[in-house]
Amino acid sequence: MTTLLFRDDAYLKSCAAKVVGINERGGILLDQTVFYATAGGQPGDKGSLSIDGTVVPIATTVYDEAKNVVHVPAAPVTLAQGAPVTVALDWDNRYRNMRCHSLMHLLCAAVPFPVTGSALTEDGGRIDFDIPEGHIPAKDELAAKINTWITEDHPITTRWIAEEELDANPNLVRTLWVKPPRGSGRIRLVSIGENDSVDLQPCGGTHLKATGGIGAIAVVKIENKGKMNRRIRLAFAS
Repeated sequence: MTTLLFRDDAYLKSCAAKVVGINERGGILLDQTVFYATAGGQPGDKGSLSIDGTVVPIATTVYDEAKNVVHVPAAPVTLAQGAPVTVALDWDNRYRNMRCHSLMHLLCAAVPFPVTGSALTEDGGRIDFDIPEGHIPAKDELAAKINTWITEDHPITTRWIAEEELDANPNLVRTLWVKPPRGSGRIRLVSIGENDSVDLQPCGGTHLKATGGIGAIAVVKIENKGKMNRRIRLAFAS
């Protein structure tokens, strides 16, 4: 399994690694990485691998069927197993995703209903909620609440709990259909605010160190997407 360095420090922009394999589709497997693989509505990172002065552009990062982290090169490349490489993120892309993902946690905290879907976008993101009639928030009030949390610059931290602790606290899981991956014996939590005052939920993604880095936002649209889906779209104000 690839060691996921971003889980301990999402601000790492590069690392040294070794090639442990090339899969049948030409994807590159490393012993460790700073790249996040597509999951949970967050796009996979892109960037580059450097070896002996040659730069290999990485178009995206995904998981394969065996849950290995696969760095997808922009063009076919041949690398020897065990070859040392330098892994470098497209930092502007990653940082935008961190802003977007942190913002989605605030939206989830502000709308206390089950989540049925989500996605990050270039300028923000959206979450689909199962909101009963009569409880749909007003756009201006929702934006004001989230912008207040952003201005207050709450810390964003992570910690791990045992799977049994999550079983004892099922309300930590906000998603209706997708559950945190099991099997490792522990679950990663993302906390916002001192003593989890704003939000606490399982998440494996990358986030900012504090909410102030998100910047001002606007609630773009609240729309009906089916019997159980009310889609709320947020975007950065600048």
